[in-house]
Amino acid sequence: MLKVLKAGFFTSVQDLGRFHHRKKGVPVSGCMDQQSVYKANTLLENDNRSAVLEITMTGPTLLFEKDTYIVLGGAQISVTLNNEPIQNYKVYPVKEGDILSYGKLKKGFRSYLALKGGFKTKEILGSRSFYVPITDVNRIEEGDEVPYGEHRNFAPKISELKVDSFLDETVLEVYKAPEFDLLTDKQLENLFSRKFTVSKENNRMAYQLSETLEAHQHSILTSATLPGTIQLTPSGKLIVLMKDGQTTGGYPRILQLSDRSISVLAQKREGNMVSFKFI
Repeated sequence: MLKVLKAGFFTSVQDLGRFHHRKKGVPVSGCMDQQSVYKANTLLENDNRSAVLEITMTGPTLLFEKDTYIVLGGAQISVTLNNEPIQNYKVYPVKEGDILSYGKLKKGFRSYLALKGGFKTKEILGSRSFYVPITDVNRIEEGDEVPYGEHRNFAPKISELKVDSFLDETVLEVYKAPEFDLLTDKQLENLFSRKFTVSKENNRMAYQLSETLEAHQHSILTSATLPGTIQLTPSGKLIVLMKDGQTTGGYPRILQLSDRSISVLAQKREGNMVSFKFI
């Protein structure tokens, strides 16, 4: 078990997500920044679907009760293993009794802790990803114990990756979404010629942007949405749906983020700037 000595701001178990259940209104969920998780799981030679801890803004303090191997990824946070600094995208062995502690956030917003074989919380509808009401909880709390398997003799083929970080990127690559053609020339000009600020209303469900486009009176029948769908409200506000976002919506769907750009946006916090570019 992994014993949670301190929970941090918002730490949850996530994997690639829950698929084939959207028709029942079940969001995909899963890791917000899948690009970083792929790299961490690859170093550990895990299946891509292996569950990790997603750590938002401030991290936990964790006690390992079994031997294993770990990799950190995503945001740059000061992390120590038994008071010794460790870095992202490098395989580290951990022993029973070792303590992992998260400190100051340096860059980005979401960090990931992957371990050999992945975390073994209960699988529901094909995924271990936390999402209430599918799972009983949406985050870990102090005193919780998160299950994982013991590993002692792992010899990684590659023990470290030198990764070109996208934490400084601000351009989000997009495709046209179904209601793109409803946009006026003025709205299009503003959409692609300016930067937008991440508002305080940002979480695993959606990111709202502070600046607005010209108001409109378009309405559509409730239609399917995806993680990365950008909706335009009647007041001109842009809402970017994320991994826990609803499966349908009634606002015009004007753009769709690429998978990579979902990861880029997932590392942004209130006050960060982004802009849009067609792929």
